[in-house]
Amino acid sequence: MAKIGIVTDSTANLPQAALDYWGIRVVSVGVTISNDTYEEGVNITAPQVAEAMRRKLAVTTSRPPPSVFEEVYRELADEGCKAVISAHLSADLSGTFESARMAADRVKTKVVAVDSRSISMGLGYGCLAGARAAANNESLEDVTAAITQTAARSRVLFYVNSLEYLRRGGRIGAAERWIGSALAVKPILQLASGRVQPLEKVRTASKGLARLAELAGGYAGDQPCSVSVMHLDAESRAIELATKLRAGLPQADVSIGELGSVIGVHVGPGTLAAIVSPAADR
Repeated sequence: MAKIGIVTDSTANLPQAALDYWGIRVVSVGVTISNDTYEEGVNITAPQVAEAMRRKLAVTTSRPPPSVFEEVYRELADEGCKAVISAHLSADLSGTFESARMAADRVKTKVVAVDSRSISMGLGYGCLAGARAAANNESLEDVTAAITQTAARSRVLFYVNSLEYLRRGGRIGAAERWIGSALAVKPILQLASGRVQPLEKVRTASKGLARLAELAGGYAGDQPCSVSVMHLDAESRAIELATKLRAGLPQADVSIGELGSVIGVHVGPGTLAAIVSPAADR
């Protein structure tokens, strides 16, 4: 079976160790603070973004240009890949997928551009499933299916301190109707059909954490699954949430990670997320 390369973007939030082990290539999404532009995962960190936001500096994101993807695709071809799958965050949240698709049309190597309809470890779990399938010499179609099906099964839930950052970036979706609610109300959101959707409202951060644990646990059920607890500037609460999940889901592989700088720009400091990925045979 021909070697298949896997490419994703930095919003997948995959640990470097996993990227290295599976040989997954990452294209960085851009972050601009005031007039300075950085590359996520290269020269900007999530804590730096959180600090800039607290200082009320202008912080924006930008998709990678197609030329960057072209370079990566050609490098993989030079390394012996006969085909490449380039999987990215939801096209409703970013133009990154469109850049990947445009680049795919400009290279000789067979490139399948995939809109995962997910983000963070929802996308990350999909890429890991694809990499495992590729390592098992599965077909291009089967590796692509492993990515899309795993991303589709994965549920992305998150609590934010404020909807303001999502509103500023234009990613707020149907949750916009909650703008103007009582200041004490804290939203729990989900990613559904590639878009941010409102789920519930709670009154305090502690209730938000407890409800995230309940929702994630309910989706996981009693079957094997992987759960990623992700945060931006909320490490202690992330540890607390992970502890609750480990106690309630002994069959789950629960990990803690930091939301990347790009996602952080749009959700703001204090965000806590739980991404649940059920086992494939569930």
